[in-house]
Amino acid sequence: MESILYAENLTRVFSRKGQQELVAVDHVSFELFPGECLGIIGESGSGKSTIAGLVTRLIDPTEGRIVLEGRDITTLRGKELRDIYKTIQLVFQTPAESFDPRCSLGDGIGESLVNSGMRRSEAGREVERLLDECGLDKSFAGKYPFEVSGGQCQRAAIARALAIKPKVLVCDEATSSLDVTIQKDIMELLMELRKKKGNDLSILFICHDIALVQQFCDRVLVMCHGRVAEEGIPDDIVRNPGNEYTKRLIESIL
Repeated sequence: MESILYAENLTRVFSRKGQQELVAVDHVSFELFPGECLGIIGESGSGKSTIAGLVTRLIDPTEGRIVLEGRDITTLRGKELRDIYKTIQLVFQTPAESFDPRCSLGDGIGESLVNSGMRRSEAGREVERLLDECGLDKSFAGKYPFEVSGGQCQRAAIARALAIKPKVLVCDEATSSLDVTIQKDIMELLMELRKKKGNDLSILFICHDIALVQQFCDRVLVMCHGRVAEEGIPDDIVRNPGNEYTKRLIESIL
């Protein structure tokens, strides 16, 4: 099966005036296949969120190549770059900050639909369907980010990401800022979406919690100082970590 997302030797170096260069991601390669959930775990500063920014082209790579649905997107600009967001969407760690506080959740969810040419009335109905799919009443379309809880806002953010039917969903610590019980609800929603959409939705699940990855992901990359320290099936890695870093990481969480 051909991968839907492929990263080859992905590297990002941050240069800061008067300071030593920071190699946030160092020649990382991986593939994500249709319908698959690939976890990326590691400590803070291991490069996980930088990878999310790179594959969604919010951050330019210093080296390497990103291929999405067979198309090299590494150097795209302008309209060609904007077009990739029909295929790949990002769910952020802090959902309230990803919405415009001056706009309702419904406006935020429906923006991409209206921009793609859908009539506002039709977009409104689709927003209600998306809210329902993500476990929210249609009344949430009229609420503002500051009027809802973190879990409700994250559900709305997932609805917004799904609006244009992307094939890849990048979840960057999408549950880490939520209470444990709410985190469980969001994970159940993501599991339901995976089951419903099958091969039409692949997920890159970036997380620091190996237990969540073990429950949810088909494969996992363990990141250490910007590099892939280990990769494989989550259960295998938890039972038999291949290096000391992975062992310490697992022991610190489980």
